[in-house]
Amino acid sequence: MEPQTNATPLPPFEADPGKGRPVSRWRRRLLTVLTVAGPGLIAANAGNDAGGIATYASAGAQYGYRTLFFMLLVTIGLVVVQEMCARLGAHTGVGLGALIREQFSLRVSAFALLCLVVANLGLVVSEFAGIGVAMELLGVSRYIAVPVAAVGVWTLVVFGSYRYAERIFLGLSLAFLTYPVAAVLAHPDWRGAGAQLVWPHFVADRDFLLLGVALIGTTITPYMQFYVAAAVADRGIGPAEYAREKADTVIGSVFANLISMFIILATAAAITTRAPLNSAAQAASALEPVAGEFAEELFGLGLFGASALAAAVVPLSSSYAVAEAIGVESSVSRRFREAPLFLGLFTGQVLIGAAVALVPGDVIQLLIQAQVVNGLITPVLLTYVLVLANRRSLLGDAANGPAFRTVATLCVVLVALLSAIVLVQSVLGWFKTG
Repeated sequence: MEPQTNATPLPPFEADPGKGRPVSRWRRRLLTVLTVAGPGLIAANAGNDAGGIATYASAGAQYGYRTLFFMLLVTIGLVVVQEMCARLGAHTGVGLGALIREQFSLRVSAFALLCLVVANLGLVVSEFAGIGVAMELLGVSRYIAVPVAAVGVWTLVVFGSYRYAERIFLGLSLAFLTYPVAAVLAHPDWRGAGAQLVWPHFVADRDFLLLGVALIGTTITPYMQFYVAAAVADRGIGPAEYAREKADTVIGSVFANLISMFIILATAAAITTRAPLNSAAQAASALEPVAGEFAEELFGLGLFGASALAAAVVPLSSSYAVAEAIGVESSVSRRFREAPLFLGLFTGQVLIGAAVALVPGDVIQLLIQAQVVNGLITPVLLTYVLVLANRRSLLGDAANGPAFRTVATLCVVLVALLSAIVLVQSVLGWFKTG
């Protein structure tokens, strides 16, 4: 039986009903992009969350354009990894949690899930902290905004349909479009930025490497891989529809990282004193070319949209993974009585994240440190993805070919090497201070 699809195919040719003439080529291309938009675009843009914005803005403020080449490499890695996960979901009909349980031993599977849950709990806290900061910029106390946002996110997922929630997530991601405009209006050094985009200008110090790991952690985030595979399976996308889903995944990954680069560009141009960010208001100054005196309000709206998007996606990815690994119902289309563990896990993460986010502290550093933790855990979980995507016994002809396997392996090895360097440096630093 052919798998069902929710996507509606576009006709090869369409007339403009209002003017009676053919739709222009660019409009048909835009309609095609909107038609294929789905789990891949949502997952990739969820990576531009509160922690992502804080990390990219800090990279621009602290090192100018020096991290752009790094982001170019990370973009390639994100496309490769997200495509493998979407392919696994489409060709097996299940998410990564179920695949890891089926293909690895109990201990190995439990270790993978533990890594994901630890990383995601920190991120859920950072997302609700981001919502609190965003609403404070808009004049609303975090002690009101965070609980209300938690109830809103929980209600949307538990009582709404998956397709409805997906459209909400996509709509929220439009807030990211303010950053390219801000970057252009800030008049950055385009020649210098271009040179550092195509040729490495790295700094040989621990802070730069630590920020590099944070950039990996916020761009190739473990929850994104679990979410996209599970969401593809949940949406009913099979091998016959995978061509469109692949386009969605690639377009989403490239689009998300272009926004990330524009955040770095805008911040580097707006903040000329090279130092780490110490407040959300300082990061908001990058949007002054767009909004002028309302830069903080615009930044607050963007930060709220980014945080709310990820506040739903991050705990969903944990719930998908654990429920699939145990072998119980895992779908946002189900009611609480039909999927109690799945929705119960989601509920628990939202409650914990919102509660901890209300504890006073340095929010910017909290957001960045959460990405560092993700960066250290990422190579572990990427290894699982790579092994699964290489297995012909699992995917048949859809398994990684020789060339793709080489590129994917190189991406995982480079991420693991950088994470290991930072981990060793951190341990040595503990001994020195002790």
